[in-house]
Amino acid sequence: MRVEFDATDRTLLEALQNNARLTTSELAQLTQMSQSPCWRRVKRLEDAGLIAGYQARLDRRALGYGVMAFVTISIEGQDESHSLDFERAVRQIPEVVTCHGVSGPEDFVLIVVAADLDAYSNLMQHKLRRLPGVKMVRTSFSLQEVKPMEGLPLPQLGTPV
Repeated sequence: MRVEFDATDRTLLEALQNNARLTTSELAQLTQMSQSPCWRRVKRLEDAGLIAGYQARLDRRALGYGVMAFVTISIEGQDESHSLDFERAVRQIPEVVTCHGVSGPEDFVLIVVAADLDAYSNLMQHKLRRLPGVKMVRTSFSLQEVKPMEGLPLPQLGTPV
């Protein structure tokens, strides 16, 4: 479903992306609208799928995850059942915070967190290498987070999304 959004919608999306705790009253003030029409706008953006949900950004280090790794994995079979088995299993590992099927020589890229290198080694040996169909695993550790994901760039006004 393609949705056209205007300057008010863009303001709402930017504001909520930066601080999802803003109240309808605060959003209405920001957009110079009354609360009811503002709430309806936000609801329309949610219903259109532009707002997929709301969540807090947690600090991984404060939670004890000192290690972040980018893990590329190749699997044995390239058919759908091998991929689905892998995908089902990887969803069950809480330390895998992101998993993408990718093009190129590897099949999947994972972002993984662990308390320290020992915890990562344990995770690698007992979970990641034992995922269904794993043929090759390669790890790169994050040394410095230069630009964390804080939001998505919004398309230009008038661009259907």
